[in-house]
Amino acid sequence: MFLHGTARINDKGHLEIGGCDTVDLAREFGTPLYIVDEALVRQRAREFREAFERTGLRFQVAYASKAFCVMAMCRLAEEEGLSLDVVSGGELHTALKAGFPPERIHFHGNNKTPDEIAMALDAEIGCFVVDNFVELMLLDAMAAERGRRVNMLLRVTPGVEAHTHDFIATGKQDSKFGFDLESGAAHEAVRQALERGHLELIGVHSHIGSQIFEVEGFRMAAEKIMNFAVDVREKWGRTFSVLNFGGGFGIRYVEGDRPLPPGTYVQAIADAVITACKASGYPLPEVWIEPGRSIVGDAGTTLYTVGTYKEISGIRKYVAVDGGMTDNPRPALYGAKYEAVLANRANEPASETVSVAGKCCESGDMLIWDLPLPPVKPGDLLAVFCTGAYNYAMASNYNRIPRPAVVFVRDGAADLVVARETYDDIVSLDRIPERMRKQAVNR
Repeated sequence: MFLHGTARINDKGHLEIGGCDTVDLAREFGTPLYIVDEALVRQRAREFREAFERTGLRFQVAYASKAFCVMAMCRLAEEEGLSLDVVSGGELHTALKAGFPPERIHFHGNNKTPDEIAMALDAEIGCFVVDNFVELMLLDAMAAERGRRVNMLLRVTPGVEAHTHDFIATGKQDSKFGFDLESGAAHEAVRQALERGHLELIGVHSHIGSQIFEVEGFRMAAEKIMNFAVDVREKWGRTFSVLNFGGGFGIRYVEGDRPLPPGTYVQAIADAVITACKASGYPLPEVWIEPGRSIVGDAGTTLYTVGTYKEISGIRKYVAVDGGMTDNPRPALYGAKYEAVLANRANEPASETVSVAGKCCESGDMLIWDLPLPPVKPGDLLAVFCTGAYNYAMASNYNRIPRPAVVFVRDGAADLVVARETYDDIVSLDRIPERMRKQAVNR
């Protein structure tokens, strides 16, 4: 059994995280429940910052809030000296409501709406990451209306295909994101950005994918971006002060995953940049990265209560829990794999193999196939590990199932940071037209 962060098995045989017994957490907060190991999140953030400090480069580590965006997480990121990467008006609003410094916010997205751009401009965020020519024109026009000049990066696709799932590979040439290097679109974007009077082009951004376990892709991307930067300086006379290499650093979900320490990724990027700068006489830029999953992913655990089960003789035993694809759609989307234990009987040896089903009305609502466990009984607590990234963030109300609560645990204390949705919350935005109300009364 591989336990992350502060997780351990206590003397009661229960899974404990952050000094909190998960059986007690289930009793107090109910299930399904997202549990976040706050100490591990802070440790991961510090590992990235400290790795950069060893390189001697100027840097920003921007937490990619799309992985898990709630106000408490934004406050934690601020406390740990991180910047913040947002990709929507909702994430931006969350950050601002949490009091996150707007000058440390970077705004991504391939289809920022005028309303979202206006919100960001009015908040005076630190930087826009421009994704396409339409946005380039729109941002310049809206900045002009306010008499502002705004910092921006151009997102480029470097043509590097990382070893990852096709749905989360973003650095290859055929991608919905960014300006392509190979076709010359990136150079044209530089020309247009420099011609516009209200855009301050400070650098470029690239992101090659997610859940990456090697450094070669990052080295290749850094080399391509540096070559592009040198070309831009020679052709347009513009020297970039910022190079942003995105995120995508992998974590351990299951046995066989081999993530590298944060410092290994950081050092590979730094070495490539420093080497290229020395060879070309290019001034050392400030280097930005955007870890998301690698900061919060393995710090999250989802706690479920086992309900029914179904045994098909000689084929499979299904065990159903009180959540599923509404709180974790990743297995259905990507075929994502997870490990789990019975939190209330964590010391007992596994003696059967079960498949964990969710409660949604979908055959594809399966959380884990073929999981070794002790004999499972209704009422047992199942803890699924490494659910800190893209679980709460992608949760839905399919089948009108309320979204779970979220707690931060640390030093034996549990703090509720997102309340559990109620059925009334789900219907709170519903409206019945007046004509239908009258029909109902006449009946």
